[in-house]
Amino acid sequence: MEEIKVGTLIKDMGKLGVITKVIQSGSLNVEHPIIKWRINYEIYYDDGSFSIMGAATLRRLIKNGDIEII
Repeated sequence: MEEIKVGTLIKDMGKLGVITKVIQSGSLNVEHPIIKWRINYEIYYDDGSFSIMGAATLRRLIKNGDIEII
C-alpha cells in the first residue's frame, strides 16, 4: 500500500477529501491518552467537514474499498 502523507487526495463515500496533517504517535498534546498511541490523520472534505482518523482504520477502509486514494 502506498504511503499516506499530507496532500493525499481520497474519495470517501462520494466526498473528496485531502489529508491535511499526519499526527505522529505521541506528538499531539491532548488530555485523551488514547490519541497518543497511534498515528492519526486529519482529513478535510470538500463539503467543509473534517475528521481525525486512526491509521489502522484508514488503511482498513482503503483495503475494503470504502475509501479510495485518488
